[in-house]
Amino acid sequence: MKFQDYPYVRPDMDEFKKQTLDLLAQFNNAKSSAEQLEVIKAYNKMFDHIDSTLQLVYVRHSLNTTDEFYAAERDFLDQVEPEIQGLAVEFSKAVLYSKFKPELEKALGSLIFKQYELAEKTFKEEIIPLLQEENKLITQYGKLASSAKIEFDGKVRNLPQMRAYNSNIDRAVRKRAALAVSNWYSEHEAEYDEIYDNMVKVRHQIAKTLGYPSYIEYMYDSYRRVDYNRNDVKVFRDEILKEVVPFAKDVLMKHRSETLGIKDLKSHDLGLTFLSGNATPKGDRAWQVDKAMKMYDAMSPETSEFFRFMVERDLLDLDAKQGKEGGGYCTYIPDYESPFIFANFNGTSADVDVLTHEAGHAFQIYTSRNNLPELRWPTMEAAEIHSMSMEFLAWRWIHEFFEEDTAKYKYAHLADGVEILPYIALVDHFQHEVFENIDMTPQDRKALWRKLEKQYLPWKDYSEDQFLDKGTYWFRQGHIFQNPFYYIDYALAQTIAFQFWVLSQNDFDKAWEKYLALCKLGGSKSFVDLVLSAKLDNPFKEGFMKKTMEPIKNYLKNVDKSIK
Repeated sequence: MKFQDYPYVRPDMDEFKKQTLDLLAQFNNAKSSAEQLEVIKAYNKMFDHIDSTLQLVYVRHSLNTTDEFYAAERDFLDQVEPEIQGLAVEFSKAVLYSKFKPELEKALGSLIFKQYELAEKTFKEEIIPLLQEENKLITQYGKLASSAKIEFDGKVRNLPQMRAYNSNIDRAVRKRAALAVSNWYSEHEAEYDEIYDNMVKVRHQIAKTLGYPSYIEYMYDSYRRVDYNRNDVKVFRDEILKEVVPFAKDVLMKHRSETLGIKDLKSHDLGLTFLSGNATPKGDRAWQVDKAMKMYDAMSPETSEFFRFMVERDLLDLDAKQGKEGGGYCTYIPDYESPFIFANFNGTSADVDVLTHEAGHAFQIYTSRNNLPELRWPTMEAAEIHSMSMEFLAWRWIHEFFEEDTAKYKYAHLADGVEILPYIALVDHFQHEVFENIDMTPQDRKALWRKLEKQYLPWKDYSEDQFLDKGTYWFRQGHIFQNPFYYIDYALAQTIAFQFWVLSQNDFDKAWEKYLALCKLGGSKSFVDLVLSAKLDNPFKEGFMKKTMEPIKNYLKNVDKSIK
């Protein structure tokens, strides 16, 4: 069965509530841990079905936000999802306080119980209306971004399509495109300000209703971060400031300036690495999928089975289209044991990046599909290890996509991985400041962003883009609106992926074995425990960044300067 044939029927919430309450009664009346485990199995099957329903709506709505049927279903689910979450918490509480807890913990593992404790802590019925309001605002943000229609070079383009111009070799075109995008955001500035201002207020109220000192601590618990806290993350951000920002400023930006022959780099120049043009894939979407098929066939029997499953079931939607949401993601539809990859190809090297990145997520969940639902996905920062590491494991076959541009791609891919770390740290720092100072006005937030931007990205010169110079670039960062405090996960995972890159350069087979073993663990361990189980370095330890960055810096410093 192909994805388009997966049936969708709006969930009957009354029936779902009845089934959940019946299973709760069976669980509480069970005479043994064995009986309770059977009830848990039945509950998981029921919850998998309703989760499949949710995922089908989210995917089909994001594929076409103008589809009236799925827009209505998305609105419906925005309302009922908090209720579903509440029922899930009720069941997890029953498990958490079971009289047979020691036996259940032995069968299910201790991590589930830590997660259940946080699930109970982060939910009360009183916050359901607030969660519903938050969902509405998130949907509103997505619709606004996907509604963009920018006339440029004789065509109407959306935001993902405009990103292709970031790497245009003509500086004048880059500038025109950048200003056209900024002009669109400027026209909608008040809408973005209002959406986010309302989000901050609603999110702060959620945290206060639950008794948290701020939304920051609430989100750390919501993401099930059981082995690190905001102080650890600050240490990590500080290490980026100390070890990465100077290297990016003094080495990578100098290289770009010399390569492009531009002394005064502006913000619209930063998407281009080589004067002859950035590396681009040498074929269209179908051609790239074919190359990916051959790559995954060669990589391992496991990846071959996985990717063929994805292609045969049409579980990849990769082209940018009007009405389609921006960005890229991977999700999972349990009833059909199907990962789904969503992307917006635009003809740049980012097409290959997003394909291999999301394939890393999809391969991990496919490998862990037989785990308990709570243990299929690891926590978010750990999940990004699989995606970012897959990007580097693909280097062995990357010439198939880029041909004569392979050396350019490798340099830019690794350099971009370094350059993104300060930006991610900036996004995270910005959000911490926002929710520590919830009375900020929209103007205050913009001033804060620009202040932090000068600290983390001192090379960004907006002298030719007044709209961005006042601190509005963050409007473009969907995670701030849709997944607050998630973005730092990419930086944590990137530094772990760098370790896979180093290992794969020296011993690919060993790197692959380590990666496959990590994927199979799924979410059975917390982030730090997963890292340590793979015998990788803990990113929260002092000196971690210096050690991790050393081989990366050496590679980038010694790249053949003849690559233009």
